[in-house]
Amino acid sequence: MFKINRSVPALALVILLAACQTAMIAPPVVPPVPVIVPVPPAVKPETRASFKQLDYGDLPGWSDDKLSQAWPAFKASCKAMSARPDWSELCVIAQQVDAGDDIAVRDFFEAFFIPYQVINPDGSDTGLITGYYEPLLHGSRRRGGVFQTPLYQPPSDLLTIDMTTLYPELKGMRLRGRVVGNKVVPYPTRAELLSSGVLAGKEICWVDDSVDAFFLQVQGSGRIQLAENNETIRLAYADQNGQPYKSIGRYLVDKGELKLDQASAQGIKNWIALNQSRENEVLNANPSYVFFKEEKLTDPNLGPKGALGVALSEQRSLAIDNQFLPLGVPVFINTSEPNTDVPIRRLMMAQDTGGAIRGAVRADFFWGFGRQAGEMAGRMKQHGMLWLLWPKLASTTPGLITNQH
Repeated sequence: MFKINRSVPALALVILLAACQTAMIAPPVVPPVPVIVPVPPAVKPETRASFKQLDYGDLPGWSDDKLSQAWPAFKASCKAMSARPDWSELCVIAQQVDAGDDIAVRDFFEAFFIPYQVINPDGSDTGLITGYYEPLLHGSRRRGGVFQTPLYQPPSDLLTIDMTTLYPELKGMRLRGRVVGNKVVPYPTRAELLSSGVLAGKEICWVDDSVDAFFLQVQGSGRIQLAENNETIRLAYADQNGQPYKSIGRYLVDKGELKLDQASAQGIKNWIALNQSRENEVLNANPSYVFFKEEKLTDPNLGPKGALGVALSEQRSLAIDNQFLPLGVPVFINTSEPNTDVPIRRLMMAQDTGGAIRGAVRADFFWGFGRQAGEMAGRMKQHGMLWLLWPKLASTTPGLITNQH
């Protein structure tokens, strides 16, 4: 049985791991995997990210990160990725790594992954890093009293159309709409949905704060503490109306109501509290609308599931734009805590996506659950840099792939 421990020097470890690779599993072959596909010829080079191969010594703070804290998130990624030949072998060997040994974990990543700096299509190497979290709202199964804002499951007439058969270059892209007569038309905007009553009967529950309900949709999932029996349920992302996400913070800035540095979640909530007559105007500036599904909260210590299908890990999971970066891979991040110069330099896992996450060097940092996580997430608008850790056993390089989920 293979085991990594402190007594094995890094170079010897690499040699030993290589020997284990040969003995345990045959060399990888190129698989027909739906999440990693060749870049379609129609994609112009200027719309693609580039990736600069580096050494681990080039990653600022790499040697200081407690990589054992990232190990649970990495093991979660393995659950979703281990069926792929370029991941299967390293995920098998990962089972033998001492999860509490920082040196062993570091040696594992350095033995099996190559770091690549992510470069934007315009050649820049920095981008926006925001934050998100899992909120707690208060609600009821029945409408009444303070519980007046409904949260909905997907409506029965919402169509999700996969265009892959006709347009292979659009693999992973989906068109949402509804049938009117003999035509498929765009699904209604947030304002249209909430003013028409077409969602009646699809309520999961009602909550006591309409603005918190809006931000629950921005976060994509959350917990609801029910008034009837104090039970807490989880609402997970189920679908979306197909309309583009638009920032209400940007809307208020463009209207001259807030300065850019005031357009945090907290700043927006404070502005709406002082301008309640304009609440619908501001919230409806975002035409996107998210539908949920109810899940039992079996383990309060586990985060919600992200786009990869695994539970998110507090401060070790990232949401990325999977048109540029592949889901599931380790990503080293160099940014700072909200409104400070306190560095955040750590290994994360790309396990989620988001409607507002657009760009190569662009990420959403998962802060976890609860009020404190929400305070950090709501204020986070930092500059940052990203390094993709790419499996050495992969049959291609990051510059030759795109990920459309």
